[in-house]
Amino acid sequence: MTNPLTVAVLGPGGTGGLLAALLSRSGHRVICLAGDATAGTLRRTGITVRSPQFGEFTAAVEADTELREPVDACLITVKHTALDAALTRVAPAALGDALVVPLLNGVEHPAALRARYRPDRVAPAVIRVESTRLTPGVIEHGSPFTEIDLAGDAVPRDRLDALAARLTAAGPTARVAGAETAVLWAKMAFLAPFALLTTRYGVPLGEARTRYRTELEALVAETTAVSRACGAPADPAQALARYDAFPPAARSSMQRDAAAGRPLELDAIGGALLRAAERHGVPVPVAARLVRELRAAGH
Repeated sequence: MTNPLTVAVLGPGGTGGLLAALLSRSGHRVICLAGDATAGTLRRTGITVRSPQFGEFTAAVEADTELREPVDACLITVKHTALDAALTRVAPAALGDALVVPLLNGVEHPAALRARYRPDRVAPAVIRVESTRLTPGVIEHGSPFTEIDLAGDAVPRDRLDALAARLTAAGPTARVAGAETAVLWAKMAFLAPFALLTTRYGVPLGEARTRYRTELEALVAETTAVSRACGAPADPAQALARYDAFPPAARSSMQRDAAAGRPLELDAIGGALLRAAERHGVPVPVAARLVRELRAAGH
């Protein structure tokens, strides 16, 4: 390969581990950043991926507990609940001219990252994938798709185009998707109703969209209204059609976290939705009730 990239992956879990392995298999140098035990395992065993889309393979990666040299890009693939602690592994001075590419749920993290790193190098992205870390270095990728939308209003377009091309060559379908707000809210407007409803009632999407149809429709109306108020077009009918087309057994990542007793991204998804609604004067009574009930349940 001509001009392979050096890519840091902060948080080599379900999403980060999959991307790290695909980039390494494609010929790029990959440095995974994680705790001592995970970093040691990855150095010894690499990352094994089991995937209907990409096959089963093992890719060697480098691993460390912190970034010690400049890279071309740093993919941030931790959960929002772990973001602050994880960022201590990536000192701003160590990054060089790297693109910082958060693949996180929610809409508020880009501002926090721009306060810490070069604002014109923060390139928020969204990823559509179902991928799970079974153990450190073992990733099970279940979805028949892996799609990445890159954004970053202040980032040089040629940098975004080059990264999208390298990611696509490695396996995922990556594209530069235009205005950052529209990209982040397109994901948020789909994710918030899905996550809040399935987690609150502990049921898969198929049951949520039938038994709790009225609430789903209200949530979709609320989130699309907030999205539009934030400057991102959203179509409630299109959103409902996407939920209806999803496999009935699908569960949100928030619901899986709740079932496993892990911290929830409730504030990054539900809390951020309520804060945006309040800023723009958009009433969101159903979303507010579900967030309140989830918090009351100890989440």
